[in-house]
This record gives sequence, C-alpha cells and structure tokens, in this order.
Amino acid sequence: VLNGLTRAFPEIFVQFEDFNTPHAFGLLDQWRNKILCFNDDIQGTGSVILSGFINAIRLAGIPARDQRILFVGAGSAGVGVAKQLVDYLVIDHKIPEEQAKAMFWFVDSRGVINANRGDKLADHKIYFARHDNGDVQCKNLEEAMEFVKPTAMIGLSTIYKAFNEKILKRMDELNKNNRPIIFPLSNPQTKAECTFEEAMVATNNRVLFASGTAFPSYTIPGTDDTRVPGQGNNMYVFPPIGLGAKLAKPTSISDKTIFAVSVALSNTLTEEEVARGELYPRIERIRETSAQITAAFIHQVVREGLAKDQYWVDLVKANPASSATSEIPDGSYSKAVLEEVTKRMWAPAQSAEQLETKL
Repeated sequence: VLNGLTRAFPEIFVQFEDFNTPHAFGLLDQWRNKILCFNDDIQGTGSVILSGFINAIRLAGIPARDQRILFVGAGSAGVGVAKQLVDYLVIDHKIPEEQAKAMFWFVDSRGVINANRGDKLADHKIYFARHDNGDVQCKNLEEAMEFVKPTAMIGLSTIYKAFNEKILKRMDELNKNNRPIIFPLSNPQTKAECTFEEAMVATNNRVLFASGTAFPSYTIPGTDDTRVPGQGNNMYVFPPIGLGAKLAKPTSISDKTIFAVSVALSNTLTEEEVARGELYPRIERIRETSAQITAAFIHQVVREGLAKDQYWVDLVKANPASSATSEIPDGSYSKAVLEEVTKRMWAPAQSAEQLETKL
C-alpha cells in the first residue's frame, strides 16, 4: 500500500497514527528511510514531552544528570518518549548514552522491567530493561518508588488515578530539596494518572506538571495565585512537522530533526510564561509557535542535507540562524525563514465575505 501511495503521490508525507505497539516500531523502522514518514505516537509524543521536560529541568533545582526518571507504562508512546529524553541527555548534557539510559526505570503490568524478571520481554522493552537490580523485583508502582526514589514520574499507562494521593505525597517527600516532575500523560481524562489539582495539593503547589489531557487552572487557596497546567499534547508539533515536510521536502525525518523541533518548542515560551513556571506556551499562541517550530524544522533539515526543495535550501543558507550544526541541533531559525513560513500557513476565512474574496 505504501509503495503504491508513493508511486501515485511522489511528494506524499505519511503520518502513522494509533498503531499498536509492536507494529508501530516495526513500521517506523521499516519505512523511515524509504519514504517520507513520521509516527506521531512515537516521535510526536516523544518530541512534545521532551520539550516540557527540558523546561522542567530548568526549574527543578537538581541537575539533569542527577534525575531518576520512573515511567509508568511501557508501550510505544512511553518508550518513544524515553528515547527522546535519552537523546536530550546525550546531546545537551554530554552524558554518555549508557549512563543516560541508566537514569530510566519502567513499570509495566508486571512491575519494574528487569532483564532477569523471568518473562520474555517485548522487543521494544529490551533497550530499557534493567541489569543492576540484583535479586530485587519490584512488582508494583509503590515498591518501584521506594527502590528508585524518582525525581520525575511520567505516566503513559492509561490507568485512571495510577498516581493516587499516597503516590503523589511520596513523590513530594522524596523531593523535598527539589521540585518533583510529574507528567500524567494518558488521555482522555478518564485514563489520566492524576489531575493537576491533585498533584498541586499533594506537593504543596511545587509540582512541575504536564498532562496529556486538558485540566483547568488551579488557584492556590487563600491567594490570588492561579497556576495553568501544561498540556503535553502532540498538537504543538505534528502540524509544524507536516508543514515543514511539505515545504522543504526532506528525504526523511531524522531523530536530530525531531530533537530540533523539541528544543524549538521549549524556546517558544514568553518571559511571562517562564516566570510563572509554565512548561508549554499558552494555547492561544499556537499559530505563532507553529510558525516558529516549522522554521526551526526547515533550518535543521537543510543543515542535515535532507531538504530537496532548493528554494528553502538557498533561503536558509543565505540566512543562517546560529552556529548550530546538524550534529548539535538547537532549534534556531532566522527571521527570513520565519516570515516565509508564516506567509504559507493556511488560515480559515473569518466570514463569508472574506471567503468570497479569497475565492
């Protein structure tokens, strides 16, 4: 089917969506260097969560290399996110890959994923399987927390209230000297590991929070201080990736390009958003941030020699954004490229009269 589609539509950009875990990784590995394609659950989720994590690290009060990251849920989205975080630690913090990988623990339905757990691990789980647990086998989240003592907890389990009050309060206790990072990413809300209000109350309002579903703002009792929860939703990245792919026509979407998208998103916050401890830009600015991320995407695919559209290659080379290289993506872009991207963004008509004018 994919071969037929690419023959019929040579410039097609394929977005894989909602494939089950074994098929998701297999399809991406099989096709990513043969056709222009992208898996939103693996790469999109990983990219947007990495962006929020970059901003959380900046606020956490503990160095990146000292983070202990506990994942609850080990499907394609969870492993995809974790691999993006490993790349970030390797590229941005110069931590060797094996050392970076050792900062992650995964909990699935049978407990912590250890190489000696006694069951046959799915292929996508092997990379993060622990080899340093000795005879210890943590069979649930509570046991895992006591063994790992996490500084960050990321949920992609689809288990409603998996981060219950006891778990959240224990995260607060374990992180008295730094701010705990808690990302309940399952959606919809009926599958979310916890709510923003629950995380705020349990951590004395110190939590660095991002969720997969939208939660209301929370006003700290007795104050006028209202906090806005971050929503780590793929809506921030897959439209810019699609537009950038359409414009620059890269031969493929590399891991470094996805990394550049993450960094670009993390850099879109305003000074006010940063001052309030927010991890993602306000949704009201999404068209503005989409243009910025698309511009960063185009710069990166040109740096890597992937872009086929000569117009964008020439424009980027005439307007370099920074000293970034293809090896060290920094999410930068030039004003000239941003202006050209903005001109090409689709905008809905605001009225019937405007539609008639456009037509």
